Amino acid sequence: MSQLFILTLSLLPWIPGVLCKVTTETEFTVLEGQSLTIPCHYEPQYASYVKYWCHGRTKEFCTSLARTDDPLMINPAEEKVSIFDDPIQLVFSVTMNNLKEEDSGWYICGVEIGNMWSADDIAFTNVKIIHGMSAVNSRLSGEEGRSLTIECLYSERYRQSEKKWCRSGDWRSCLSTGSEGSYEDSSVAIRDDRTRSFTITFKKLHVKDTAWYWCSAGQQKITVHVLVTPRPTTTTVLSVTSPPVPSHSLAHMPPPKPITKESWNSQSLMLASVTVCLSVIVLVALVVLARKLWKVHKKDPLIRAVGEMKAKYSGYSADTADLQNGTVIFLNKDSQDVHMY
Repeated sequence: MSQLFILTLSLLPWIPGVLCKVTTETEFTVLEGQSLTIPCHYEPQYASYVKYWCHGRTKEFCTSLARTDDPLMINPAEEKVSIFDDPIQLVFSVTMNNLKEEDSGWYICGVEIGNMWSADDIAFTNVKIIHGMSAVNSRLSGEEGRSLTIECLYSERYRQSEKKWCRSGDWRSCLSTGSEGSYEDSSVAIRDDRTRSFTITFKKLHVKDTAWYWCSAGQQKITVHVLVTPRPTTTTVLSVTSPPVPSHSLAHMPPPKPITKESWNSQSLMLASVTVCLSVIVLVALVVLARKLWKVHKKDPLIRAVGEMKAKYSGYSADTADLQNGTVIFLNKDSQDVHMY
């Protein structure tokens, strides 16, 4: 039990470091002579605590450069190192100006806990100060016919060096600022402000300007890619319009009725009804015609016999006899008299 208690006490200084963290980027790289601002983020419970910035790999061997409780380190424009705390955003920032190559190394963002039971909450970052060149944007694009500006940065030791702008792979294309620190022609302008940056401006871009370039200062150079996009073309669309309809005729035209499922069903039902009625009429007509033909075929036997008799005396066929205009003779067997009608 006593060993567990001792172990717990030994871990107490590190508990805040686990539960309440200070964070920042692990590495920063900047050109010699430039300024660098580093943000250090912390948890809400540290809003009122003292923050500090020191140069070193461990807290015990860290050289203090700025503290939030030091009123002299609050103006980054005048001091080599300054610190500013923003408890609303929960971040304190450190600014280092006019950096030299010897300023490279490990630094610590720290929150001072201030008691024997708790260790400070800290975060490490590595700052690299290099000499050479860099570009604000290594890939740029612009529209054909417009202008485009590229900015190249150089370290302090190349302030007085000649600056060049060249098309990659073609040394004959190089344009130099010379001793005056500037160059200009009808298509390109180069300006060196002698404060660790120079700019190259294409006055009017052409599609052929798409290429890899490099800007240089002394023996240092950095590549930049320029992409020129074609100017968008406008096309005229010809529309075919129908002759205008007089407004008065449109006013008297009823609006078209939409075809709905109900109207379609109603029309289908009406068409079916008409079809059935026509079918019934045709069927009745056929029945009447058949009945009449049947009656003609099945005549009274007596009439047929009279027709045959008349045909016998007249010499005509019984089928063609005119029963309406013909004379019929009936024979009375009892009196043997002949009656004429």
